[in-house]
Amino acid sequence: MTNGIYTIGNDVVYNQLVAFLNSVEVNVGTDIPVCVIAYDDNIEKVSAEVATRKNVTLLNDAQLFKNWEDFSLQVWQTHPTALKVWEEQGIKGVRRIGMNRRYCAFDNSSPFDKFAYFDADILVLDSLQIIFEKLNDHPLVVYDFQYKDPSHIFNVKSDKLSQIFSEDRIKSDIFCAGFYAGKRGLFSSEERDFIVSRLADGEAEILFPEAPNQSVLNYMVMRANIPVCNLSKQLPESKITGNAVTSSHFEYKSNWLYDKGNKLTYLHYIGLSSSLFDRVCNGDNIDFPYRDIFLHYRYLHEPDKRPKFTTKPQPYNAPPSLKTRVLKKLGIKV
Repeated sequence: MTNGIYTIGNDVVYNQLVAFLNSVEVNVGTDIPVCVIAYDDNIEKVSAEVATRKNVTLLNDAQLFKNWEDFSLQVWQTHPTALKVWEEQGIKGVRRIGMNRRYCAFDNSSPFDKFAYFDADILVLDSLQIIFEKLNDHPLVVYDFQYKDPSHIFNVKSDKLSQIFSEDRIKSDIFCAGFYAGKRGLFSSEERDFIVSRLADGEAEILFPEAPNQSVLNYMVMRANIPVCNLSKQLPESKITGNAVTSSHFEYKSNWLYDKGNKLTYLHYIGLSSSLFDRVCNGDNIDFPYRDIFLHYRYLHEPDKRPKFTTKPQPYNAPPSLKTRVLKKLGIKV
């Protein structure tokens, strides 16, 4: 059995991807293979970075991607409004279609029997041993608290939601698609056809177009009755940690983060734009939660390139200055 790690990215998230790969190197090791799925064709810097790492490969298989992108289009063609709304927004086809390429981890032709998938805006901060151990007995493993807020997974205003899935499942099985661990072959072509057919029969209205990728993945898992092992529910209460950058109580020690004395498995910089990380890496002194640990891993092998800040840091969510507001009101680009 081959265990591996997937992420997805392009040159837009290059700085975050480097930090992610370095965090895996330090906290998981270089023996486990890592596969970077190409989000699109903008991968010049990503390709060069991958070439420097012995355990990292780039997956850029047009035919493999097409199979899953076609499936994604079939899914959203069943939705009453999504494609039309996206078209009005200037989006051709499915919104953020490149993210759907990560579904190829489930494909029978994918390289890993068992895998852990992480978005590129994540730092892995501890061993993944427990993740892969749980995959011995469970088809899907997650570790987050998204079940507390189903409104970012499904259309909670739809009356059909409670008819399709029980309240217990909605409150227990949904997960954030920034991290999950699974197995190759989890969704056969027959199962995908079944999923599309159920959506076409009127269930598509429960999908959440604002987060199309994680909405569909959650629907696929729940509609196929795949059991979900969520470590935030399985671990002893004293061992559970958070993982989102929105949590302000984590303690930073020796390039790790701790939650009430327990080391975080991963930190997800969810909600922070890639442009923010680029600006900081380019020397803009903008502060954001857990910036130092990101900079540590980003410049792990290039400490001399780490930006040196001499000015007072500005908060990343600071309101625009008076000058910026005036220029914007005058229609002057800032």
